[in-house]
Amino acid sequence: MDKPALLVRAPSNQCHDTGIPKVACRLALLLITILLFASAPSLLFQPLTISLTHNDPWEGLAAHCKDAQPIHTAEFLERQRQLAHALHALNGSTYVAEPGASALFFGNISDASWHLSERPLLLLISPLVDQGEVSARVTILTPTFEEDRAKLLNIPGVDVSYVAWHEDEDPYTIAVKALPTSSRGPIYVDGMTRHFIVDGFEKAAPGLSVLLAPAAITSLRERKSPTEITLLKCANEAQMRIGMRESQVIQMVDEAVGGCWFDREMGVGAFRGCVAWCVVPSRSDSRTEENAALPHGTGTDRVLGRSDFILIDTGGVLFGYHTWADRSNSRRARYLKTTLRIWWDVHAAQTAAMRVARAGVITAEVDKAARAELTRRGLSPYFTHRLGHGIGLEDHEAPYLRGGSDIVINSGHTFSNEPGVYIKGKVGIRLEDCFYINDGGAAVYLTEDVGAQARDPLHP
Repeated sequence: MDKPALLVRAPSNQCHDTGIPKVACRLALLLITILLFASAPSLLFQPLTISLTHNDPWEGLAAHCKDAQPIHTAEFLERQRQLAHALHALNGSTYVAEPGASALFFGNISDASWHLSERPLLLLISPLVDQGEVSARVTILTPTFEEDRAKLLNIPGVDVSYVAWHEDEDPYTIAVKALPTSSRGPIYVDGMTRHFIVDGFEKAAPGLSVLLAPAAITSLRERKSPTEITLLKCANEAQMRIGMRESQVIQMVDEAVGGCWFDREMGVGAFRGCVAWCVVPSRSDSRTEENAALPHGTGTDRVLGRSDFILIDTGGVLFGYHTWADRSNSRRARYLKTTLRIWWDVHAAQTAAMRVARAGVITAEVDKAARAELTRRGLSPYFTHRLGHGIGLEDHEAPYLRGGSDIVINSGHTFSNEPGVYIKGKVGIRLEDCFYINDGGAAVYLTEDVGAQARDPLHP
């Protein structure tokens, strides 16, 4: 049976049982309505009826991004080739990564396909030079008793080799002995590598430097390929209605994004399908809950009312790529009743940032543009976090849009653009949309094809 859309009625319908003559009440509410919309002229003549649901809440999900595919083997091989060339230019002996975002990028090994433990399984990629040609050698360091399982991992590469260590052996000594003898330069480790592993390599190879991977290596993951941009563009829609509990909104978004239209099974050695997470802080004009004024506030189990506004903080993962986009994966303030003026102030800050963001610009300048807009409007003390972060195989990754950063924006970079105003005990508003830098150097919303930035509070 179709569910009727639930509506927020115009103020003129709220004059019963007030003790005030209906004519006077309606005139007063009309004046309040005009003042409320004065800061947003484009909304003044729009109906105050907001449809929060439609007949089929999952309509369109089955076909959305139906052609999305995980990263192809050829792209993994190209990433490994580029890494090998970067290592060769640095005179590095190898690159080391644990299961996680970087190992997923270079070797298709996520922390979901191989759980981290005290027994290290490591991806090592080394440069090999043959008659002037540089190629990548891929080695997997694995506990001996886990070797068969490790070989089930779907690791792309030419002649991937496995080096096993017994429980009574030092794994790092085994790893160092397996390195190519042609180069005895630094061992570069991924920035998320646990310290005991770094310490293990330092003890096993006292003649070699063990260093964090430099920008020449980290930039390979920061700048996204067209295939990665395509995956990042995919997003879902999530909806809510009056009378739902905050916990139900969380469950609904999880089902829409997490269950969605992809196979959720974990393919052997590969991260398949998608998962989701959702935080729904809300505020009511007539209640004590002020969760939305907390940038990372969590939801409760209370019932949503007509006077509430909802701040949906939700994200998803598609084939390992994180999404925070319009319509579903967004920190988008959806108004039922709250301060429109602040919403438009935050919207202006987000717009100002997009005007500045482009290839060749320092990341700090984009943050500065949004902050200057809120400063001009007297709200800078309430913008308490950086403007944005990179997004890809991690929901928060380098580079970041923040003050003090000197990173230069390049084509292929992806960022969140999320200014916010948080007035403790009163209200919190944040608008977030993700964008990428195209080949022409321009900033383009990842959700450009489905609406991009919010038009107004009634059309988020």
